Amino acid sequence: MIRSLLTVSLGTLSSRLLGFARDSLIAALLGAGPAADAFLAAFQLVNVVRRLLSEGALNAALVPAWLRAREAAGPAAAAAFAGRVLGTISAALVVISAVAAILMPLVIVAFAPGFVGHETLQLATGNARLMLPYLAFAGPVTVMLALSSAQGRFALAAFSPVLFNITLIAVTVALFALHLDAGRAALVIAAAVGIAGLLQLLVLGLRQGDRVATPLRIAFDKEMRVFLTRAMPGMAASAGPQLFVVAGAIVASSSPSAVSWLYFANRLIELPLGIVGVAMGMVLVPQMTRALQRQDDGAIAEAESRALELAVGLALPATLGLIALSEPIVRLLFEHGAFTATDTAATAQALIWLSFGLPAQVAVKSLSPAFFAREDTLTPLFAMLQGIAVAIAAALALNHFLGLSGIAAALALGAWANALVLMRRGAATFGFSIDAAARRRLPRMTAAALAMGALLWLGRAAMPAADHGLAQAAILAALIAGAILVYGLCLTLFGVTGWRQTVNAIRQAPPHDLRA
Repeated sequence: MIRSLLTVSLGTLSSRLLGFARDSLIAALLGAGPAADAFLAAFQLVNVVRRLLSEGALNAALVPAWLRAREAAGPAAAAAFAGRVLGTISAALVVISAVAAILMPLVIVAFAPGFVGHETLQLATGNARLMLPYLAFAGPVTVMLALSSAQGRFALAAFSPVLFNITLIAVTVALFALHLDAGRAALVIAAAVGIAGLLQLLVLGLRQGDRVATPLRIAFDKEMRVFLTRAMPGMAASAGPQLFVVAGAIVASSSPSAVSWLYFANRLIELPLGIVGVAMGMVLVPQMTRALQRQDDGAIAEAESRALELAVGLALPATLGLIALSEPIVRLLFEHGAFTATDTAATAQALIWLSFGLPAQVAVKSLSPAFFAREDTLTPLFAMLQGIAVAIAAALALNHFLGLSGIAAALALGAWANALVLMRRGAATFGFSIDAAARRRLPRMTAAALAMGALLWLGRAAMPAADHGLAQAAILAALIAGAILVYGLCLTLFGVTGWRQTVNAIRQAPPHDLRA
């Protein structure tokens, strides 16, 4: 499982790094004014729907159902079921996109009420309408990627989002040469979102030569209704982190530039969260589903334990690193062109508070597959809704006293509420199985992360000022590399893992029973 997790994580890391390049260019082009607020509010809505479908969310429902159909009736029946899912979801998203285009002003008002009475509302509506074609393409793309991961082909699913970011980067770079105003530039980028979705679909269509989703049909029979009833709650629950940010944007939309600052801060949270979350959805759900079908308690404990170790091993050092280096990271990535030092300070402050919620969000990503593999999608959904309710209530209260920092702190509080509800329900329903190796390693991993965090605090305090961008990047890169080295050494000294163990885990081939 480690090899598959690392494959997906590497693909996600590549996509996230390209996403930073994309957002850095957008920040330099649009800044953090009304045009940026409008574009990012619209882009956030598209991102929510994209995350509802992609990044492992649909896997939570489709993979267990597809595996069950194949086990019960064979590959042909599984292909027919997948063809009905592909056709039905694609048709539904085309209809939803058309209706959303008509009702878009009302949608923007609901998600950004602070835009009412300002030009930002009209700008956001225009941007969102231009992005809508992407949603129609996202349906078939997501089903194809889910089927690939169900068969154990994780690389295609992991690296597919890279094409989306490359397309937007190319368009944004071209816009610098055209010298358009921010409003018109935002519209061009919005149109490119749909083009990026079309390119993803074309590439996947050419690669899908094994006909695992045939014949293609639109169906609302009993089997499809049962599948959709189970799928929709899980898809909504998997998009929890994005829905939390949308909830924060609802409150932040009344303050100029606050939506942009919150968006850019959250983009840094999404790097470690995406690496863990996507890997959990694409790899852990199929592995746990097979273990549950065999009633193999040892395999269940193995999957849950390795997932928890990966979550803790990435979340804790990432949290400490983002808190310690928030301002230099934001300055390096975004403070260019129209994005000013004032924008950097506000974004960095929001990032600090959001970082406190990162361990909780990663915990949710590692705990949810235990429910999804048992085809329980309602429990994660209800836990997420309770967390959002806590976040909105806290944001409305704290916004009056702390502004954007209060909203970011409220989102972290909501994430912890979500995680705690999920922990309590899981322990009461089926219990979480953690093997002896995990119980031994987890405290030592925590100690290694704390040692790394202490180094970062000391290094940040002694970090020299650098006016030149390359010098600043070199200093920050050296500090991060040193922290990673210390973390790795501590893991080795504390007996968590060694070089030979890591290499053996990576070399170990993934299970082949999914391809049978």
